[in-house]
Amino acid sequence: MGHPRVALLVFMATLESPLVAALNRLLETEGWARERLAPFAGETVEFRAPPLPALRFAILAGGTLAPGTAASLTLTLTPESLPALARGEDHFMRTVSIDGNAKLAQEVLHLARHLRWDAEEDLSRLIGDAAAHRLAGLARDFGAWQLDAARRLAQGFMEYAQEEARLLAPRTGHEAFAREVARLRDALERLEKRIGRLA
Repeated sequence: MGHPRVALLVFMATLESPLVAALNRLLETEGWARERLAPFAGETVEFRAPPLPALRFAILAGGTLAPGTAASLTLTLTPESLPALARGEDHFMRTVSIDGNAKLAQEVLHLARHLRWDAEEDLSRLIGDAAAHRLAGLARDFGAWQLDAARRLAQGFMEYAQEEARLLAPRTGHEAFAREVARLRDALERLEKRIGRLA
């Protein structure tokens, strides 16, 4: 049996092509998104979420994608990404580490916020309107459940880090510490004034 890391790399390589096809299908229906990507033709965007292998997407002339090689932009999820997800999309996006072409990064993040797949429309062509509506509703419910579970997990981790493991100080601890520092600063200022008067 092969090494697990090699198996994971092979799996991610086989996953890259279907992801490219799915993203291109989405881009075909959204002309505005292709127009925003087209000026960056020839560049490659790399997505990293350690410990998983990276995914690379090359931008083609028409604003579509192909599997890529050397990255001109790398977007990496940081250890803070999971806890930030509990606070919402904006907080999550701020935890993404960006390395490379800043203009391309701005466009990719804009697309990540605004590009949405109309799964129900695509499914209705395959299985009919009623079944597509029901299946899309189930998928939305499942996605909402997963997001809720991720938020609860992040909140639980934050509570554990603050209360049990004492890895982070709770907000009340910060406030008490700030008050003590301010009181000490005031006492030092008064002491300096007294010393100045004696001198």
